[in-house]
Amino acid sequence: MNTFIDIVESVTIKDPEGFKTEVDNIVASVRAYREGRHGNEKWANRASFSEATDLFRFRHIPGLAVTTSMVLIHSDKRFEITSVEDVKGRGMYLEVLAKEVVPSG
Repeated sequence: MNTFIDIVESVTIKDPEGFKTEVDNIVASVRAYREGRHGNEKWANRASFSEATDLFRFRHIPGLAVTTSMVLIHSDKRFEITSVEDVKGRGMYLEVLAKEVVPSG
């Protein structure tokens, strides 16, 4: 657990004139283990079905369901969550595969 991440969900807010605006709502800030994509055997097995660029592992947060509609923010970089998995089914750690969002332009 060597890095800090924010778990963020997008919320749509309607102003008094009726215009909708999407705002990021930080749901949790946690310490996590981050592993970038590289050429070891685990990533070679994942490469055939996943477009993920990073793996994040962090403790399960009671009362919070992390879903693929959420986004992770780490070092001013955004990561779209592609899959969420409970490590060994014990409910202690979550393993999240995520794809880095690169802004175009």
